[in-house]
Amino acid sequence: MTKVIEREVSVLSSSKNGLVYLTANDWALVADKASRVHFKKGEALVQKGQKAKGVYLLLKGNARVQIAFHPKAATIAPGDICGEMSLLEDAPASASVFAEEDVEAYHLDRPTLETMFELFPHLASRFYRSLARNLSRRLRELIGPSSAPRTTV
Repeated sequence: MTKVIEREVSVLSSSKNGLVYLTANDWALVADKASRVHFKKGEALVQKGQKAKGVYLLLKGNARVQIAFHPKAATIAPGDICGEMSLLEDAPASASVFAEEDVEAYHLDRPTLETMFELFPHLASRFYRSLARNLSRRLRELIGPSSAPRTTV
C-alpha cells in the first residue's frame, strides 16, 4: 500500500463510528476495490427519496445528515459511513447527506460489495455487524438518553 492509502485506511480503521469490526486485511481490500470520490461544499452525497448506489466512507471533510422530523442535523466525520440504510433495504434513502465542506470519500457500489462478500464471507459478516452497531448507536442518539434500569430490593 502507498503512504496515502495507508493514511486513509488509518483514518477509517480508527473511527469509533465506522466499520469497527473490519480487520487490516479487510481494509486493504476495501481500499483496493473502492473508487475515490470528491464532493464540493453543499453537494449531496445521498439524496432523500433516491436509491443510493452504494456506501460512502468519509476520508476527509464533514457531511451533514438532514432528517425531516429531527431538527438537529447529525454530522458524519472522517471514518464514518453513509448510504448504508438505502443499501441494506434496497430502497430510497430516508435522509439527505450534504457536504459541509469539501469531502473526499471511498465509494463502494452494490455490485462491488456483493462480489467482495461472495469471495470473502467473513468480510460480509464483519461489515454487516459493524453496520448493525452503527445503526443501533444512531437510533439511540435519536431517541435520546434513557433512564437507567430500575432494580427492586
